[in-house]
Amino acid sequence: MKIYHFLPEQPPTRLETLEQMPGDGFVWLDFLREEAQGWDAWVGKLLDTRVDFEHIEDSLSSTHVSYFDGMQDYDMLIFEGLGTQTELVPLETRPAAFFVFDRLLITVRAADSLSFESVGKRCDGSTNGRLPRSAVGLAYRIIDTMVDRFLAVREVFTKRIEAMQDAMLHARRSNTDWRGLMRARRTARRLAGLSEDQWEAITAWRRDSRFDWDDAISVRLRDLIEHITRMRDLAANLERDLDSAIQLNFVLLSQRQNEIMKVFTVVAVIFMPLTLLTGIWGMNFQFMPELHWKYGYLMALGLGEVVGIGASRAWRWHAPGCCATPESVSPCDTASRSASAGRLRCLSNARETSVVRKPCMGIDPGR
Repeated sequence: MKIYHFLPEQPPTRLETLEQMPGDGFVWLDFLREEAQGWDAWVGKLLDTRVDFEHIEDSLSSTHVSYFDGMQDYDMLIFEGLGTQTELVPLETRPAAFFVFDRLLITVRAADSLSFESVGKRCDGSTNGRLPRSAVGLAYRIIDTMVDRFLAVREVFTKRIEAMQDAMLHARRSNTDWRGLMRARRTARRLAGLSEDQWEAITAWRRDSRFDWDDAISVRLRDLIEHITRMRDLAANLERDLDSAIQLNFVLLSQRQNEIMKVFTVVAVIFMPLTLLTGIWGMNFQFMPELHWKYGYLMALGLGEVVGIGASRAWRWHAPGCCATPESVSPCDTASRSASAGRLRCLSNARETSVVRKPCMGIDPGR
């Protein structure tokens, strides 16, 4: 447990123990979840009040979702943050519990919470920066740091999904990493649900808190809600983009299969007349004059060549482009494929610029 005493216009002081509430400023008690059994005794000792039993159980849970509940003496907020990883796949979260009293902030969190360590360094004087002036302001500062970690790793996650999209849309590649694709899709879905829970918890705290928010805190809370909304929309957009890429991949696979079937069809059409001639001359009739003709063999080769060339030219005439090589593909086909990939990139760029996305390249992003 760490104890910090904050005084107005002074750096916070790290205390080893605390017998009673100071006469001025506010106090932050930071508990590690593994060592937090009986932390509620400090509330009775310092404030002569009690914490609800269910809230104590919630604070000790390592799997609790973001949640807010307001009481007469304090606000209880549980907020999920990222673990120690620098990527979102796999998504690991660490819930932290905040109990906000008038002049006391109690937090219960995981030992490897990087956001708390960052704020703790500021309180220890290791880094420079503006310090909060109330327990509510300190709680906001910690939660804002937790949200900023999500915003910091979103670029890595976005680039990873764009690389998967490009791999699926590759014209000559079929070894798609479906396991990694499904893992990224599940992560995007879970991130959307996580952001939704965060948004609901912060919105409820802002609406139902026992504290009267001043203008500065109100503006900061609106900014915090906006950041969470951006993460929620980003996750939803990424999931839709992955679904679109999967559908486009299936369309391309079907197109390649159709091209292969065209090649087999052309070969069969060319050799069908030759097979007919072979079948006729293979009959065991006694009187077939051309079999005993001096030039019959040359005539058969010439006739087979003429029939094969004729069938090939007739097929090309009635079905242009059926035997086109990759170099001779119509510019429209290439443009169509590029447009499909371009729409995905356009959607990915649009999600980072605004919460409300505009249609890109004639496609409604919400579809």
